[in-house]
Amino acid sequence: MPCSEFNERGKELTAPIWCPSTDQVDSTLMATFIRRTGIGCQTQSLDYDSLWNYSITNMAEFWRQLWDFCRVTGDPGDEVLVEGSDIRRAIFFPNGRINYAENILQKGGDDDALIFHGEDGTRRCWSWDNLRARVAALQSALKAEGIAAGDHVAGIVANTPETAVAMIAVASIGAVWSSCSPDFGVNGILDRLAQISPKLLFCTDGYYYNGKWHRTAEKASEVAKAISSVRRLVVLPYSGKCNSNKFLHIATSLSQFTMPYSGSELEFQRVDFNDPLFVMFSSGTTGLPKCMVHSVGGSLIQHLKEHRLHCDIRPSDRLLFFTTCGWMMWNWLISGLASDATLILYDGSPLFPESERLLEIVESEKVSHFGASARYFETCEKAGVTAVGSHKLGRLRTILSTGSPLSPESFKYIYNSWKSDVCLSSISGGTDILGCFAGGSPVSPVYAGECQKRLLGMDVRVFDENGNSIENTPGELVCIAPHPSMPIEFFNDPEGEKYQTAYFDEYPNVWTHGDWAEITQNGGLVFYGRSDATLNVDGVRIGTSEIYRAVESLQEVEEALAIEVVDNGRAKVSLYVRLAGNQRLSVELVDAIREAVRDNASPRHVPSMVFSVPELPRTKSGKLAELAVKNIIEGKPVKNVSALANPECLEHFMRIR
Repeated sequence: MPCSEFNERGKELTAPIWCPSTDQVDSTLMATFIRRTGIGCQTQSLDYDSLWNYSITNMAEFWRQLWDFCRVTGDPGDEVLVEGSDIRRAIFFPNGRINYAENILQKGGDDDALIFHGEDGTRRCWSWDNLRARVAALQSALKAEGIAAGDHVAGIVANTPETAVAMIAVASIGAVWSSCSPDFGVNGILDRLAQISPKLLFCTDGYYYNGKWHRTAEKASEVAKAISSVRRLVVLPYSGKCNSNKFLHIATSLSQFTMPYSGSELEFQRVDFNDPLFVMFSSGTTGLPKCMVHSVGGSLIQHLKEHRLHCDIRPSDRLLFFTTCGWMMWNWLISGLASDATLILYDGSPLFPESERLLEIVESEKVSHFGASARYFETCEKAGVTAVGSHKLGRLRTILSTGSPLSPESFKYIYNSWKSDVCLSSISGGTDILGCFAGGSPVSPVYAGECQKRLLGMDVRVFDENGNSIENTPGELVCIAPHPSMPIEFFNDPEGEKYQTAYFDEYPNVWTHGDWAEITQNGGLVFYGRSDATLNVDGVRIGTSEIYRAVESLQEVEEALAIEVVDNGRAKVSLYVRLAGNQRLSVELVDAIREAVRDNASPRHVPSMVFSVPELPRTKSGKLAELAVKNIIEGKPVKNVSALANPECLEHFMRIR
C-alpha cells in the first residue's frame, strides 16, 4: 500500500513510497524463513536487517539453512564452507553433489511450465510433462552425439521454449552451457564462443524484431565452420517448425535430431557442487569478452535465494522478465522453474507493434512478477504507457528493474501509472556473480531511487578511496566476504591473473564490483553508475546517472550520455543528447540543460559542451557505452565494436571529435 507522496524533485526522500501490509508480509516466504531461523522476529514487526547481519556473520549456518528451506535436491555433503587463504579460495559445499536440471524439473503434470509470446503474435504453451519429455529426448540425443559432463555446448538463440529445453538438457548431463543473442554479428559471436571450443552448437532459425524477420541459421553456419571443435549444428524453430539442415553437412533440425529418442526416460547426472554450469561473457567493450565460469550449485542456490526470499516467487506464480539470451537475466529467468513458477517468455521488440505490448501480456497471462530494464520503464514513461483504468493487473505483486539505476522519477511513474500496490524491486548485481548484490525485500518498505536492501549472504559495503567503510556518502561498491556464485574461474586464465585484475587489485582481498554507490540511512543502496565512468571535476565525483536524471527530466530530451574530458589540464563534462521528435538543439535548450544539471545534480558538473546526436551507443544488454564515446573523443580506438548493439552510431562521435 502507498505510504506517502513524493517529495519535490532533488530533495531527499525520507518517507517510503510503498509499505507492505501486515497480511502481505505474513504471506511471504521471507517471513516464513525469518520465523524458521528465529532471527529478526523478536519484535512485533519482522526485522530484515537483523537477518542480513546474521547471514553475513554466520555464513555457513545461513547457507545450510537456505539449502534446507529451499529443499534443494542433492547431497550437501558434510561441510558448508571451507575458508581459504583469501576470498577467492573459499569453497562452499566442497563435498556436495547436485544437478541443476534435476532441481529445475521437480514438477510434473498438466500445469503450464512455459508460455511463449513472439513479436509476430505467436503464442505457444507447454505443460510440465511436455517440457520434461522434450528435455528427455534431447538429453538422449546429446548423449548419442557424444556430449558428456564437462563438455561445452553453446547457443546463438532467441528466447523461445526450445532454447530453454536445450539449456536444461545440457545441464542434465553435467555439460556446460553458454549463449549469445542472435542479433550479434559473426565476429561478435566468434569473440565469445571460439574461446570456449564448444562441441555442439544450437541456433534459432531466425527471430523477429520491429516487424522484420531476421534469419540466423546462415550466420550460425559461418560460426560453426570457423570453430573446429563444433561437431553438430542443431537448428531450433522460432515458430515451432523449421527445415534448416541445408546450410552445413553437420546441421540438422531439432525435430530430426531428437526423433529417434522420443519417449526416452529422463536421467540426471549429479556433479560436484562447484563444477561448471555456465560460461558467461562480459560486454567486451574494452577488449575480448572475459569468459566467467559459474558453478552448478552456486548458480542454483543463489537464484533460489533471490527468487524465493527476495522476490517471493511461490509455486504457480507467473514470472515474465524481458531479456535476451545474451544477458545474464535469461539464466536467472530460467532458474525460476526451480521455484515451480510458470515462465512467460517473450522474444522481439518490447514496444512493437505498440508501446503497451508487454503490459498487455502481463494482463492476459495474469503475471505475478514482471521485470525489465530501467531503460524500458523510462521509454514507457516517455511514450505515456499506463495501466491505470485500462489494464487489470490484479495478480501482479512484484515489479523488477535492473540494467541501470532506476531513477526516483521512474519509481513515481510505475506507482502512478502501472500499479500503486506492488513491491517495486530495483535489483543490482551482474554477470560477474550471476546474481544480485542488492535488491528486493518483500517485508520492507520501498524508497524512491533505492534498491531496498543488501541481499542475504552478501557482505556488501561501500568504501572510500582509503578502503574505509562508509554510509550516506557515495563510494566504491565492494563485497568483503565470499559467496557461492562468485566465478569458479575465468576461462583460459590458468594463473588467475585476469580474475585477480578484474576484482581484487583495488583493495586487497576485497571484491571491487565497479559500481559507484551509496548505502542509505534506510539500509538500501543508491547506484550512480559505473565507477570507471564517474565524473571528477574539481575533485568532486558524481555518478553519470545523476546527470542523466537531471537532463532527461526535460521533455525535449529522450536520453543523454556524459563523459569527462580534459581541456588545458582541467576536467570538464561533455554531454551528448538524443532529442525527442523534431526538437533541435537551440541556445535556449542548451541553457535549460545546463540549468537542470546545476539545480538538480551539481554546479561543478554543468556541461561545458553539449552536442545533439541521433543515437547513443549501447551494449547488447542495453547499457550506455560511455567508455566507447570517451575513447573516440580522446582519439583512442574502441577495442571491441562488435560488443555494441548499434556500432554504426559511433560515426557521429567521430565527426564531433
